[in-house]
Amino acid sequence: MPEYAYVYILANGFKKLYIGVTTRLEDRVLEHKQHKDPRSHTAKYNINHLVYFERFTSIGAAINREKQLKGWLRIRKLELIISTNPTWVDLSAGWGKAIEPYAWPESS
Repeated sequence: MPEYAYVYILANGFKKLYIGVTTRLEDRVLEHKQHKDPRSHTAKYNINHLVYFERFTSIGAAINREKQLKGWLRIRKLELIISTNPTWVDLSAGWGKAIEPYAWPESS
C-alpha cells in the first residue's frame, strides 16, 4: 500500500488556525485532540478540529505545499477552507467510531 503525505489545517471554535504536515493523518489529528504535548500551540488554544486537508504522493510535495499555505494571508487560508468546508465541520468527527450496519427495509 502506498504511503501518502498530508497537509492539514486544524481550527478551534474561534477559528484560530494551525497548519501541519504528516504521513499519519488519523494518528496526528488524534494526538492534537488528546493534547499529547500539553505545551504545544494546538493544546494551548484547543485547536483540534480538522477543517481541511490535502493528500500527496510524496512528503516533499506536502512540505512544499505546507510552506506555501503558511505564507498565505489569513483571509486566503479562510477562503480555501470555506471553498471545501463552508460550515467548518470537523472532518475527523466520525473517525474511529463504529459504523452501523445498513438496515434493509422490510419488503411486503
